[in-house]
Order: sequence, then C-alpha cells, then structure tokens
Amino acid sequence: MPHMKRTVKDSVFTYLFQDPQYTLQLYKSLHGEDDGVEEKDIELITLTNVLVDDIYNDLGFLVKDRLIVLVEAQSTFSRNIAYRMLLYMTATFNAYADREKMDSHSHKDLHFPHAELYVIYTGEGEVPDVCRFSDLCEKGKDEEDVDVETRVHVLRGDAADKNDIVRQYVRFCKIADEERRKGGPTVKTVERIIDRCIEEGVLPVFLASRRREVEDMMVVLFDEKKVREIHEYNVRKDALEEGVEKGRDEGIAAMVATLKRLALAKTAVVQELIRSFHLSPQAAEAKVEQYWD
Repeated sequence: MPHMKRTVKDSVFTYLFQDPQYTLQLYKSLHGEDDGVEEKDIELITLTNVLVDDIYNDLGFLVKDRLIVLVEAQSTFSRNIAYRMLLYMTATFNAYADREKMDSHSHKDLHFPHAELYVIYTGEGEVPDVCRFSDLCEKGKDEEDVDVETRVHVLRGDAADKNDIVRQYVRFCKIADEERRKGGPTVKTVERIIDRCIEEGVLPVFLASRRREVEDMMVVLFDEKKVREIHEYNVRKDALEEGVEKGRDEGIAAMVATLKRLALAKTAVVQELIRSFHLSPQAAEAKVEQYWD
C-alpha cells in the first residue's frame, strides 16, 4: 500500500473539508437558511505554521468576503479550546488584513468579516454547548464587563438529517474508534472502517471515490501513533541513562530515520519534529537535513 505524502498533522477531517463540495456542505449544515452560497463563494483560509510553537488550525474558510468560519475537530474535550480558537482567530484576521493591505494606523475604520468559531466533538460524555474565553480568565470588578471574548460553539453531530455532513463525520469517527478497539491499528481495521461506513451510508461517495487515499492516510496515522509512542519511551529512557541533551538528540535522529522509512516527505518530518520536540522551524529543518542520510 503506498504511503500518503502529506504532513502527519493532516487527517481525514482536513482531507474531507479541503474539497469545496464538502466545505459547502459544512457551511449549509451551519447555515441552512442561506441558499445563495455556492462552491465558488467559499475560499479555504486554513492556517499553516503561524507561530513558532506550531499553532495550526484544522479548517478555516471565508464565505463571500463577509464571514470567516473556523472549525476544529476534537475527540477529547477541554474548555481550553476557547483560548486556542482565540489564537487562531487573531492569526486569521492578521492574515486577512495583510492580504487586503489594511493599514491599522489609518484614521479610517477597518472592516473585517464576521467570525464564527466551532468545535466538532467526536468523543463521549457531556460537553457544553458553548465555550467562552472569559470563563478561563480572572474576573474583574464587574463580572459582566468582559473586554476580550471568544465564543466557541460545540457541535456533536446530532442533527436530525442523517445526511448532514457534521453528523456523518462524527459517525465516521465513532465507527473508526469501535473498529480500532476491536482490531487494533492495522490495515485490516482500516479496511473494515471504510467498508462499514460505506455500508451504513456514512460519507459513502467520499470514501468510495477516494478509498485508496483515505486508507493510505489512516495507515500512516496509525503507524505514526505507534512510532510516536515507541519514540517517546526511548527518548525518556535515553535521557535518564545518558543525559537529557544527548538522549533528546538521539531521539530526534531516531524519529527522522523512522519517518523516512515510512516514506514521509521531508516537510512532514520537519513538522513532526516541531510538534514533538518544540523546535523552531529553522532548527527542525536543520535536524532533518543532518539526519536524513
């Protein structure tokens, strides 16, 4: 089975919604009352490598230059998502201002699109309908007076329409979790996940038409989780036995060699080093070049 030449950060979620037809379906799920939007009216503006500490978002799109929608997919829930979404929103507005050549020092008012923030929750248990950044902050003298706020809507995929794209994506994740618990992270498990989803009418067109790509992606993600667990164990072991810095550097070398064997591109390995070792992009690129051969 060929390996997916994509960054490890990529997932079925981002692969699904980078396709305009499914991004449009997602918008329709959020705004079913708006019949005037077509695929050509939606522009992907997902963030990539905005900050040194590797802050990305899962999905961002602009609708008719009047609405920015930021969406994250989460299998475990934390109210801290409100803080992360605040960072994503700030970076997205900054990128928009740069693109539109806005002058923040001008005496004229700047005009930005409206922003909506969502989390698609695919895990178990009760979660709130909305998360707010203000809930994470110390309260001032007047608890009703909030100067900085981010409101994140939590979507559970519980729409009545079985064809709703959010409901289908959440169901896909549930099936994947169930099959993985039964069969482990194997190629056969991936095949069963896709077969079962198609049989149950869960993302059937997407999975049937792009089966090979999705299978490859999921295998790489399964393999990467195993590689990461082994790698993290050995980094800790080496650090204790031979000193933190030496163990860390050997761990970096081992990860580069392992991910190269998995046929990941250099750019993908760079991003994994940034995530796992908190390296700057420049330092991660240097380490990949150092240990690639």
